[in-house]
Amino acid sequence: MRFLIRVIINGIAIWLTSLWIAGVDIVSDGTPLNTAIVVAVVALVFTLVNAIVKPIVKVISIPLYILTLGLFFLVVNALMLMLTGWITSFTAYGLTVDGFLTAVLAALVISIISLVLSMVLPDGERRGDR
Repeated sequence: MRFLIRVIINGIAIWLTSLWIAGVDIVSDGTPLNTAIVVAVVALVFTLVNAIVKPIVKVISIPLYILTLGLFFLVVNALMLMLTGWITSFTAYGLTVDGFLTAVLAALVISIISLVLSMVLPDGERRGDR
């Protein structure tokens, strides 16, 4: 349940980011149903990349996190977004990110939207039993 909520949050964040930031685009045929399916697939890929690849990259880059006082977090998030775009580029649909600086800005926006949505939406745990 928690994974599904994370996919939904990432999907909403990626979709809003593609609307707000030039250079981040959801490639679909333009119909609402196809766009929703493409956003769901991109969100699933992004969530899997964040669950599998990101922890490995974070461990390897611990010295850079310390050296930059945590600002390297934005670079890692941008790289995960670019990796998602690269993975989905093997199909006719998917996510396109124009460049690294666009990916950094998009990663910042996605992080903020995901934080806000994570605070609003339930996370699948019961909190009343504590």
